[in-house]
Amino acid sequence: MKNLEATIKLEYDDEKTAVAVAEAVSPENLAAPPSVFVRTTREGCCIVTIIKGVTKLSTFLSTIDDLLASASTAEKILQTIAET
Repeated sequence: MKNLEATIKLEYDDEKTAVAVAEAVSPENLAAPPSVFVRTTREGCCIVTIIKGVTKLSTFLSTIDDLLASASTAEKILQTIAET
């Protein structure tokens, strides 16, 4: 196992979108494996997620993948709502 850390920053056009996506991905903070720490915060129009832990690389990458999949789903839903 390795000590791994990543910071992921997602930038949006407006704070409303950033708030919505941050709320959508916040369950990832709780659903992460016990060996992995995940914290998502919003800074204006940006969402910043810190992921770190002593774990297998595959577990770490799966956590990042889950986070990005949740963000992508939220973005698609917001886009669909905006188009209707």
